[in-house]
Amino acid sequence: MHDELVDHLTRSTPLSRGEALRVIQDVLAYFDETTQDFVRRRHRELQAQGLVNAEIFERIEADLRYRAVAPPELTLRQLRRMIYG
Repeated sequence: MHDELVDHLTRSTPLSRGEALRVIQDVLAYFDETTQDFVRRRHRELQAQGLVNAEIFERIEADLRYRAVAPPELTLRQLRRMIYG
């Protein structure tokens, strides 16, 4: 699976085939996260950094624009509902 990408990484980096495959799998797993799971994880991370919800939701809203497959724009209310139900 993903042989072409593995070949590219082994040619362009010092990674071995096994290392390149693990990197690819890690990246794919990262981007496989649902929008709701991403929002919840980022909320926890930013809250742990001491940010308040107003700052957190603003940051999450900005972060979502840069996901590999950008989800539809979410309102602050929709973001809050993902966290608090």
